[in-house]
Amino acid sequence: MRAMTTPDQAGARIIVTGGTFDKRYDAIKGELTFKETHLPAILEQARVSLPLALDIRLLIDSLQMTDAHRQDVLAACRSSPESAIVVVHGTDTMVQTAEVVGRAGLDKTVVFTGAMIPYSVQGSDAPFNLGYALAMAVALSPGAYVAMNGRVFAWDNVVKDRGEGAFKAARAG
Repeated sequence: MRAMTTPDQAGARIIVTGGTFDKRYDAIKGELTFKETHLPAILEQARVSLPLALDIRLLIDSLQMTDAHRQDVLAACRSSPESAIVVVHGTDTMVQTAEVVGRAGLDKTVVFTGAMIPYSVQGSDAPFNLGYALAMAVALSPGAYVAMNGRVFAWDNVVKDRGEGAFKAARAG
C-alpha cells in the first residue's frame, strides 16, 4: 500500500509504517486495528505549510516488523529526495528500526516518532509527536533520531522504558 504526494519545493518526507499512531478501535472485534493512516487529517488540521511528501509503506503493529520491513524503511530513506524525513513507527520496535537507519550513516535527518495512544482516541499524543518530529527533522543535523513526547534522542542512545511508557536515554551524558 503506497500513496505518494510530491512537494513543489524542498520540504520533508513522512514515511508511514503504522503502529499505535494509526490504530482505530474496532467495536465489533473489540480491538485496535488498522484501516488507513490518519496522517492526511492530522496534517490538514495542523495547517502544516511545509511542503511534504507522504509515503505510506505499511500499516502494521511494530511487533510484526521484520528485518525485511526495516530494510524497506532504510531504502525509502536512502532514495528520498528530501533530506528531512519523519518515520511514523510503532513504539515497541522503533529503536531497532532507528538503529538500522542510523548505522547506514545517511546524509539525511531521519526522525522516528509514534504514539502511546492512538490518534483516534481522545488524549492521543500523536499530533504533538508528529509536529515535534517534523520540527526536529528540519532543525537537527544529519543522523537518525527518536522524538517522542517533547524529547529527542540519538538512535544509539535511546531505550523505551516499558514501565514508564516513555523513551529515555540509554546512558547518562
